[in-house]
Amino acid sequence: MRRMLLSLRPLAVAALASAALTLGCSAPPAPAPAPAPSEPAAARFDVVIANGRVVDGTGAPWFTADVGLRGGRIAALGDLRDAETVQRVDAAGLVVAPGFIDLLGQSEFNVLVDNRVASKITQGITTEITGEGDSIAPVNDAMVANRKASYEFFKVPQDFRTLDEYFARFEARQSAVNLGTFVGSGGLRSYVVGQDDRPATASEIAEMQKLVAQAMAHGALGVSSSLQYIPNRFSSTDELVALAKTAAASRGIYITHQRSEGNKVFESIDEVLTIAEQAAIPAEIWHLKTAYKANWGKMPEVLRRLEAARAKGLRVSANIYPYDRASNGLDACLPVWVREGGTGAMLTRLADPETRARVKKDMDDPNAPFENQWYGSGGPAGVLLSSVLDPSLRKYEGMNFVEIGKAMGKDPRDAAIDLVIADKAESSVIISIMREADVVEAMKTPWVSFDTDSGARATDGPLSESKSHPRAWGTFTRVLGKYVREDGVLTLEEAVRKMTSQAAIRVGLTDRGIVRPGMAADLVVFDPASVKDLATFAEPNKYSAGVRHVFVNGAAVVSNGAITSARPGMALRGPGYRPSR
Repeated sequence: MRRMLLSLRPLAVAALASAALTLGCSAPPAPAPAPAPSEPAAARFDVVIANGRVVDGTGAPWFTADVGLRGGRIAALGDLRDAETVQRVDAAGLVVAPGFIDLLGQSEFNVLVDNRVASKITQGITTEITGEGDSIAPVNDAMVANRKASYEFFKVPQDFRTLDEYFARFEARQSAVNLGTFVGSGGLRSYVVGQDDRPATASEIAEMQKLVAQAMAHGALGVSSSLQYIPNRFSSTDELVALAKTAAASRGIYITHQRSEGNKVFESIDEVLTIAEQAAIPAEIWHLKTAYKANWGKMPEVLRRLEAARAKGLRVSANIYPYDRASNGLDACLPVWVREGGTGAMLTRLADPETRARVKKDMDDPNAPFENQWYGSGGPAGVLLSSVLDPSLRKYEGMNFVEIGKAMGKDPRDAAIDLVIADKAESSVIISIMREADVVEAMKTPWVSFDTDSGARATDGPLSESKSHPRAWGTFTRVLGKYVREDGVLTLEEAVRKMTSQAAIRVGLTDRGIVRPGMAADLVVFDPASVKDLATFAEPNKYSAGVRHVFVNGAAVVSNGAITSARPGMALRGPGYRPSR
């Protein structure tokens, strides 16, 4: 006899997952009794996923059950062998889990280019969260002009200004994944203050607060910052507290790429905790790391300080990606002072020989007063060009700057500066700045979840023409294959909990992240024996293996390992959302 399991509604499920998150529970991979069906077996379903090993997202042990889907929701869980259904998917020998939630997906623009979101759904991602410091909206005319090159290159109309208008554009375009976003404080600074290195005035902060309130009403999940980059780097702690208080009033959270991941990482964590405390707001640190060789080994102390803050009642947590290399813009290899004022001002400065000489000197300075990723990567050999916008520069993709310098017949620093100029600061690089032992230390921590920190790519179409960081293709499958199956760093149940319910609760999604009746039918079915990432730094453009089926809001976006034509993704709006129509 199968034991009866009561049907859990979304709020009850959220409470259950919240308890699991607080306790950081992890269970051994032993089978549990399967539930009886939560409604009569004779009921008709759109899909029944049969005979699967359900890892439900709470951290509890797996159990064998059928999952019935109807109307975009999970309708039943239990023995549905006699149920009538339009489609029956045999998941014998496979794991059925909630769809994975990417806490920093970066596909808000990419989905307008290619709505398959291919490299994400093929690793089991069903929901992306985005908006790192500089969100896609709100924007003004000056910001639109600054983004013109990418929109024109990919033939994407820039026909929105507010977040509400962007969501309407997203829904009209249709998407294979759900998407939610934060409103970026760096973008608000661009909107109100511009790109200058100066304090915001009281009236400017008030104007930014109005924009935060508007974005929260339009569905933002909270306010974000990316404090290593311009212009967000010029934001004061007080400015961030003010914006966070506005987000908190609409039950949003504060999420950050903190000010330093390197030599001032402890001071940076103190700032995160100050903002969380003064604004009385939950805080999340994006892609937590201890960057550059001088800081390797500091992760245990970073985690200890965050754990101490949690013990005092601060609602702070973090996420990571499972790689020891990072990625961002090539122009971030240059000192802050030359980037102040935006791309146009930077390109004008770089045309001056004396300025160029000063830039090159700063790039090699271990004591430079900025996050010196060129030096921190070990110099040009540790900086690899991953993607460009200008097709004429693609011959350099996949090369480090020792190799690019030789190919150009230039000092590697000159080669980097000249590529910034030629590609108008659109190029991206992969930088060798982390140590795997620190990544694993963070991964084992119960309140640390996962992100890709990369926009979706594809093996064909417009997003296939450049390379990228392999995390865009294999973050979640890498965790399941390498760190669960091969290395045993996490149990399967704990890894899935981090990828699903923990992430959902962190950003306020109360109807996703757990396999229970009443929840949204976002599900991934994968083979635990073969799931793995195939993307590498040398050959990144490869889809993951072992993901058999992916359902988003009840529709299959991956079926038998192949991408389908379904585009059922929804805009996921935060708790402050106020419909305007």
